[in-house]
Amino acid sequence: MTKQKTMNQLKLLAGLFRIARRHSSLLLLSLTLGFGYYAYEVKIARPALLYQGEPRALSAKNTDTWFRILRNHGFILGYSDLRGNPLWVEYALTPASENGHSLKRPSRFETDWRSINRVSHDSYQKSGYDRGHMAPNYAISRLYGKQGQADSFLMTNITPQKPNLNQKLWQRLEEAEIDLFAKSFGKVWVITGPVFTGTVERLVSDWTVEIPDAFYKIYITEATPAAKPIVLAFLVPQTVNGKEPLARFVTSIDKIEAQTGLDFFADLDDSTENVLEAKIDEQPWHLQAVNQRPSRY
Repeated sequence: MTKQKTMNQLKLLAGLFRIARRHSSLLLLSLTLGFGYYAYEVKIARPALLYQGEPRALSAKNTDTWFRILRNHGFILGYSDLRGNPLWVEYALTPASENGHSLKRPSRFETDWRSINRVSHDSYQKSGYDRGHMAPNYAISRLYGKQGQADSFLMTNITPQKPNLNQKLWQRLEEAEIDLFAKSFGKVWVITGPVFTGTVERLVSDWTVEIPDAFYKIYITEATPAAKPIVLAFLVPQTVNGKEPLARFVTSIDKIEAQTGLDFFADLDDSTENVLEAKIDEQPWHLQAVNQRPSRY
């Protein structure tokens, strides 16, 4: 930064300070509005997009699990500027209208103005990896409309996926969750994201983007007076050929937490959380109906 720029910034700060002193009521109003917006964001807007609390890092000292929460239309996520990936993305699914029309898919992904690393559409160019949606265009565009779709094409919702995963097995999961799971239960919450293990590898086309080794999806139904929540979780490596049975990758939430360093559903009472996160039971989800359904690509 040049000396002149520094002087200009100091003059600007001094000018703002003089305005604040002369117009104390304006300063008070600005502070009130700022605190009001923050309270709305933390107490109302974010909780509406989360089920049983936001995911939390198991260890605050582990910088690999640091994230900033970004709220979008229809979904919310924890973004890591250090890894150039969302560490978790959460959204709710309900049955899509049978008469609803599909929105035209955007031709490009957009840089999120909130990101520090400025990952762009071209960051993946000739990298060998697809731009993999975490909040899926297939469901978000049908349930949350044009704005939801636009937000799903922000690069903060994107992570590197090999083509056989993104276009085949992952696509099959994205289709099953809204076409089967949401219809079966009426409403399903989804948390999804990348898993990083072993040696750090980054895109050759953009070193700010780390390449995941695997991906997870967690599904949970809402508790009712008559029924406790039920869960289904998947852990899928990058190395799939895409045609494998979905049931092969069913796992427990405990195993996903151990590999991601994140704690899910922290607001559940401990006894319920412990049982749910250790459980592996695909039967209530009728997974066999879509277990070997071919991909659309």
